[in-house]
Amino acid sequence: MFPLVNWLAVGALGLITGSFLNAVIHRVPLGISLLNPRRSFCPGCGKTIPWHENLPLASWVLLRGRCSGCLMPIALRYPLVEVLTAGCYLLAWGRFGLPLAPVFWLFLSMLIAASFIDFDHLIIPDEITLGGTAAGVLCSSFLPSLVGASVWWQGFLQSLFGAAAGFFLLWCVVELGKVTFGRKRIKPQLPSTVLALELAGTESEPMLKIHGISRGGDGVARLSEEENAERIPLAELFYRKSDRIEAECEWIEIDGERHGPGRLIIAERMVSLGAHQWVLADAVPVRADCGELTLPREAMGFGDVKFLACIGAFLGWKGTLFSLFAGSVVGASIGIVTIAATRGRSGGRIPFGPYLAIGAALWVFAGQELLDLYIGWTRGEAPLFLLLPRH
Repeated sequence: MFPLVNWLAVGALGLITGSFLNAVIHRVPLGISLLNPRRSFCPGCGKTIPWHENLPLASWVLLRGRCSGCLMPIALRYPLVEVLTAGCYLLAWGRFGLPLAPVFWLFLSMLIAASFIDFDHLIIPDEITLGGTAAGVLCSSFLPSLVGASVWWQGFLQSLFGAAAGFFLLWCVVELGKVTFGRKRIKPQLPSTVLALELAGTESEPMLKIHGISRGGDGVARLSEEENAERIPLAELFYRKSDRIEAECEWIEIDGERHGPGRLIIAERMVSLGAHQWVLADAVPVRADCGELTLPREAMGFGDVKFLACIGAFLGWKGTLFSLFAGSVVGASIGIVTIAATRGRSGGRIPFGPYLAIGAALWVFAGQELLDLYIGWTRGEAPLFLLLPRH
């Protein structure tokens, strides 16, 4: 057993790292540098947070979950990430010790950051996926036992193979899903209703907004309530250059000028209606009145593909397969429970990255034991143990 001071130091390191991960989760998707500003700040009032209000976990409790400047509530996510990181660090320390524990601290930190970013923004940044893949290959070369190898070149090759297996395995799933579920058609629910398509937002972040229009007996078109409009960032629709938004339109309005009727096609950079074409950046905002709308869609985001490659670089091909299988089981189970609890009213895209992270964490802490348990169950054997430390 390790001295108590080691456990306290590891727990404190986990809390401090969790505080840093909160900055990563907030700043990286918004394009804010982690170095400028150097000090943490309140996203509500912009107040620079002094050191005594930035103590992991303790400050949130002492401030009662509110900013001392504007009294804006501080999300429960902040202490949750800190406690979760500290718990993962302690588990990794107790299970692996030196020299493997610090590598798993790095890996688990990336899993936590990726999961919460994916929940908030439905993306997993390349800084985590691509950077994590490179870090996994490097760590496996220096510590080949990370992927079950004995010499550096075996660790290097097994890490590369795990990353490649994760990438191409999930890439095939994405491509198959594109063929099977690659188009989504939106039709009016009532004969007297059409769809109002609006392309708005900014040049850097264009947004597709869909309203319902109800035409009464007086012929007047009444737009649905603004809060009922569906908003979809175009970045979520154009994963590949061939993706298109298509609609049969009664009219299309660009810069106050009406055109149509005709078939509207919105590509990643162009908008066209028949023989008319506009550069997307110049056409925003676009408004159209259409009876049916066809949107491209993906089975999952390409960030998930790169994320599984990152997992494979750290865990090898066995951990990759386990993470994908366990993540799918956990995701499907939670999805079924959510649908049952909300009676099918839950909507929107569900991120898959957090479930891959859960699968990877299960492999880190109990994967081989769970695999042995499953093999024993298929053979009709009753295992004598489930979890045992590896050192």
